[in-house]
Amino acid sequence: MNCPAMSASASSSCSYSTFRPRHPRVLLPHDSQRSVQFSRLHSEAASDGWGEKTQPQPQPPLRLLGKQSLPLRAVVTTSSSSNISTSDEIEKVGVLLLNLGGPETLDDVQPFLFNLFADPDIIRLPPLFQFLQKPLAQFISVARAPKSKEGYASIGGGSPLRRITDSQAEELSKCLSEKNVPAKVYVGMRYWHPFTEEAIEQIKTDGITKLVVLPLYPQFSISTSGSSLRLLEKIFREDEYLVNMQHTVIPSWYQREGYITAMANLIQNELGKFDSPSQVVIFFSAHGVPLAYVEEAGDPYKAEMEECVDLIMEELDKRNITNAYTLAYQSRVGPVEWLKPYTEEAITELGKKGVENLLAVPISFVSEHIETLEEIDVEYKELALSSGIKNWGRVPALGTEPLFISDLADAVVESLPYVGAMAVSNLEARQSLVPLGSVEELLATYDSQRRELPAPVTMWEWGFTRSAETWNGRAAMLAVLALLVLEVTTGKGFLHQWGILPSS
Repeated sequence: MNCPAMSASASSSCSYSTFRPRHPRVLLPHDSQRSVQFSRLHSEAASDGWGEKTQPQPQPPLRLLGKQSLPLRAVVTTSSSSNISTSDEIEKVGVLLLNLGGPETLDDVQPFLFNLFADPDIIRLPPLFQFLQKPLAQFISVARAPKSKEGYASIGGGSPLRRITDSQAEELSKCLSEKNVPAKVYVGMRYWHPFTEEAIEQIKTDGITKLVVLPLYPQFSISTSGSSLRLLEKIFREDEYLVNMQHTVIPSWYQREGYITAMANLIQNELGKFDSPSQVVIFFSAHGVPLAYVEEAGDPYKAEMEECVDLIMEELDKRNITNAYTLAYQSRVGPVEWLKPYTEEAITELGKKGVENLLAVPISFVSEHIETLEEIDVEYKELALSSGIKNWGRVPALGTEPLFISDLADAVVESLPYVGAMAVSNLEARQSLVPLGSVEELLATYDSQRRELPAPVTMWEWGFTRSAETWNGRAAMLAVLALLVLEVTTGKGFLHQWGILPSS
């Protein structure tokens, strides 16, 4: 694969509205524009072609609007004076791609769901009942498996996520080689094979000395990238080799020129398939997160998502594509309130307003999986057509699109500890709300209040609730929990009779 070269771009303004007509475009005040300086940091120069040693350059501070920036040591982080690498040794660079994971066959669906619901960040039990986390995960996964299997059967019998992510890793490795950066690329999934733990073991076996952690989520959230980083933090703390290994995390990369251009290219191509391209409403659909994560914990996900959409539309404006557009959030679960507008409600509302042409853009996904192939392509398409929308289209996920892969490779190169010996390009012009940093510092800054918040599926919360739906949901889950406790303690009941729980 030939990696296209990208040039540095000018800084961009940020604007957003729930539904944007073609004109006028409303911009936020000038002070909302981000100004970031990225220092030309210098670590030891490697002896394998990375360049000659130079004196360290002055290090101006990172400046981020409305947030305290991480200290400069967060940009290039070494946990301690490591003995696993010296200036006389050849550095072994690794890149760890993080993703959610998905069942590859129908038989994998139930154990995949078990892994998902066994995560305390998905279903959080009171401390007194945390011993029931796995039995409850077993109960829910068995109950939900038949419906989930129907969804996976409709997209070919399993998730293509691993196959696509493996292809992305392979192409990224090739592209890094073309950029004279020999690196091994690993894939670590959160809830299915290859698990993050498996990837870490391979990283240790290969003797990697410098690791770039790259979550395949364009926008940072404590519920997606944060979940994987929390797992990495636990693994790092328990392993002396990993404690001493220099690592850098690229927490988000939605603002990068290559990514924005690649997304705009895909949208422009799909618009051309409509009879009246200028009349098509561009419908950005992002994965939702609980509202409390944003409002109470300061999760930057919503702000980064809105800026991402604006940057894409600005790129389309340069091509004289000024379609109306909107942003909504999909895939909510549980009784707690999530980011709005919800995708299904937004589609229905557009149909009522007389919109006839709609182009769905899966903005938070870079790979095809159940939420694009089934939720968007089947469920939301059917909803749109039944709501009065006559013409439906959907932008494919980026996958291994060459410009996208090349931009990821550039991000890796720019984040390497010895980046000071190279020319800094995009990072001088655009910086995400969450700067580069170590696993520990990113979690300390953006994840400190997460455990004080309700999980996406909360078992209960004492006191009055805001809506009957929330109350009914909690009451129902409390009844399920009580039933499960009774069956586990007595060994009798219909769950044992049906074979959902094993008989003693």
